[in-house]
Amino acid sequence: MAEKILMTALSPTMEEGTIVSWSKKEGDTVGAGDVLCEVETDKATMDYEATQEGTLLKIVLQEGSGAKVGETIGIIGEEGEDYGDLLKEKAPTDKPKKSTDSGEDSQKDNEPADDDKPKEETKQVEARGSSAPKAAEDSGRVKASPLARRLAEDKGVDLSQISGSGPGGRIVKDDVENYTPSRAAASGASVGGAPSAAMPSQDRETPVSSRRAIIAKRLAESKFGAPHYYLKSSINMSEVIRARNALNKSVPEKVSFNAFLMKFAAEAIKRHPVINSSWQGDTIREYASIDIGLAVDVGAGLITPIVRNCGSKGVKEIDAELVQLIDKARSNTLKPEEYTGATFSISNLGSFGVDEFTAIINPPGSAILAVGRTKKTPVVDEQNDGIMVQPMMTVTLSCDHRVIDGAAGGRFLHELSLMMQEPFRVLF
Repeated sequence: MAEKILMTALSPTMEEGTIVSWSKKEGDTVGAGDVLCEVETDKATMDYEATQEGTLLKIVLQEGSGAKVGETIGIIGEEGEDYGDLLKEKAPTDKPKKSTDSGEDSQKDNEPADDDKPKEETKQVEARGSSAPKAAEDSGRVKASPLARRLAEDKGVDLSQISGSGPGGRIVKDDVENYTPSRAAASGASVGGAPSAAMPSQDRETPVSSRRAIIAKRLAESKFGAPHYYLKSSINMSEVIRARNALNKSVPEKVSFNAFLMKFAAEAIKRHPVINSSWQGDTIREYASIDIGLAVDVGAGLITPIVRNCGSKGVKEIDAELVQLIDKARSNTLKPEEYTGATFSISNLGSFGVDEFTAIINPPGSAILAVGRTKKTPVVDEQNDGIMVQPMMTVTLSCDHRVIDGAAGGRFLHELSLMMQEPFRVLF
């Protein structure tokens, strides 16, 4: 008997998904556990495995289209079976949705492969007084896989200059990796190197992607649901820099600064466990494991891969896990358990030259540490009141006041500062 294949929740936070590609085509035999298609959720691209056996009779939701959890994406049954009645049963809300990720050409990471859908073209609104001609790409977006788009973004390559070798001329990963800019294109580059991005000749409206919509919803819930307060501290990084340099001389792979941050944060949390707690409404849950998430920019939004149980791991082990997780985050292959449930989070914008900032708490945690850049700063020598130049870093701790009182947050931040300025304190 023919049955509907429904969009299912592939992650704890998934509300809708977008079909990136179908692994089966109409008429193919499907077994339980076979991968039917790849679905982009709010955080990652995941395999959708069949729970029924039979023949894929109809693909209802085409590649690049999205649907809410519970809506029909296909029909499965016996070969030759009539499924017309099932299609008639579809409610208005059961229709395939337009992909909300179209038009985000500047946000290449995790973008679904829907580029050949004319219905998903970015809406262009002619600017007042503008008489500039339309670009050649206005007739439709460049066909490219999500991975090809990410690679092109990383390399600074214009996809419109690449010939695609995939189905229907679609650009795939190998096309980007093997692409060499022509001399003509190179001669048009600006003197400073890569050509600078040009302002659009027309106003442009871009539909909000499902990923961006989820990020907006959750951050708004956190910001306005949890009463935030902020504590700031400036930390002398001389000893951390010295310790990291010494360690990196003795290991084949350099240990990242973020791994040091996570280790110091975990040690400070051990001494102030209330920081590792969560508001549950009627109770406050204090977690036994210190699971620290690091905010990572993947182009189409942020994701926080999590290193579990940092309190029992050394900095090298933390770094090794972190490298793998960040690679997965940027290739959009993180599993739900690798990015959900951080009990504490860190956001580091120091590499962007940001001195200091405040961050929004990442639930279910009750605190997040915002890390600015380390820069040489004149400071007063407490011993002789002289002026010295030291590498100083500003951190800001955001706390949920329902869980962490100001004094508790202050004690934690003071402990963290002392540890980073005098790393031997970790041994106490």
